[in-house]
Amino acid sequence: MTRKPTTAAEDAMRVVIVTMDSHLAGAAARAERLLKRRLPGLSLTVHAASDWAADSKSLARCVADIETADIVIAAMLFMEEHFLPVLPALKARRDDCDAMVCIMSAGEVMRLTRIGRFSMDGTTRGPMAFLKKLRGKSSEGKPAATAGAQQMKMLRRLPKLLRFIPGTAQDVRAYFLTLQYWLAGSEENIASMVQLLVNGYADGARKALRGKAPPEAPIEYPDVGLYHPRMKGAGVHKGMSDKLDRVPRIAGAKATVGLLLMRSYLLAGNARHYDGVIAALEARGLSVLPA
Repeated sequence: MTRKPTTAAEDAMRVVIVTMDSHLAGAAARAERLLKRRLPGLSLTVHAASDWAADSKSLARCVADIETADIVIAAMLFMEEHFLPVLPALKARRDDCDAMVCIMSAGEVMRLTRIGRFSMDGTTRGPMAFLKKLRGKSSEGKPAATAGAQQMKMLRRLPKLLRFIPGTAQDVRAYFLTLQYWLAGSEENIASMVQLLVNGYADGARKALRGKAPPEAPIEYPDVGLYHPRMKGAGVHKGMSDKLDRVPRIAGAKATVGLLLMRSYLLAGNARHYDGVIAALEARGLSVLPA
């Protein structure tokens, strides 16, 4: 597959995200608009593995973009039908791109991580040995919610600790910051995630982009909260809050329905399907409490 020729300005920096599905596509598109103002010439493209079965051309486009990407982010590729089709392209591009960051994926993908002097090679030398010490005792045997909360707490703490350790630890810090941005994937965090990687790892002709748009710290959102498309006011972000009294209720409602939603879709601003369910329930005279 051949690319349309581009000018030097248009070809300044290509960032490609390959992930499981398209729920972050809208947030990434909005993030790209922010990034183009901060880093003219940068392009951000998202490819969803869930599209490939129905559209073989989408897979070909993804492979072509990986082959020319300057920074590659591979996330949530843990099903064989999702990662095997792009694994050869990822392997071929790994050593020639500026950085390849693989998170929350199958081992075959994770081992391709190369960010500065840090590689996910499975050894316990240097920073990885240090991280194992920081991890402390295993969470095995603890309830999943407790273990998950501890892991998230450590994820937020690690970059702060690694900040003061020179050398490869700074590349490890960038890896964990990338993961932190991804898990709180609003357009602001996606933009900062890209800025972090460009700021630290743009190379060759693109090295001049370093320092032009330093990233903001990851915006932290509650792990558990409430959502409603009509929820407004202080402390409400994109219809989300942790205050129960902010959720609109139907006057004289026949009953209240609890609705469990996925946090990542809300942070990405991909909530129209949830909004439709909420509206349909309210049209039947029911109050809805989406959490």
